[in-house]
Amino acid sequence: MAIIVNLDVMLARRKMSLSELSERVDISIVNLSILKTGKAKAVRFTTLEAICRALDCQPGDILEYREDEIEKE
Repeated sequence: MAIIVNLDVMLARRKMSLSELSERVDISIVNLSILKTGKAKAVRFTTLEAICRALDCQPGDILEYREDEIEKE
């Protein structure tokens, strides 16, 4: 997938656990884990906003676009 989720990076930078983020944004650990591992098919803007607020970051700090190697050839 060309969209990379850097949630684990931001959690590490903020020294916050996934369970603490879950409590702050009122989203289950399971759903945050699905997002963190890049297995989510979509993310609501309200969810992204809550995560950014809790982590004091921008959406671009969490989501990144990278061209797949196959697409470059």
